[in-house]
Amino acid sequence: MDEEGEEELPPIATARITYTGPTAPHWEITSDDGDPELIDAFRTRVMARLMLLPPHDPQFRRNRDRVDRDGQGERIEVVWETGMEDHSR
Repeated sequence: MDEEGEEELPPIATARITYTGPTAPHWEITSDDGDPELIDAFRTRVMARLMLLPPHDPQFRRNRDRVDRDGQGERIEVVWETGMEDHSR
């Protein structure tokens, strides 16, 4: 159960978000499991939030948190591969 007393359900899909380099689009979203339509809709929302943001951009951290919350709401496990150490978590 989470802090609000609701039972956490297991993820139904996994999305891997990979930084592809300094030229936009900077991100690639892939998945090996889960409903393809669910992943495609998630990918569209993630790309809207990250397309022009490299991981060193100040806006990136906020948008990353939003992507994580969106994934939790959809029961998608989000795996980040930024190529950088994460000191924010």
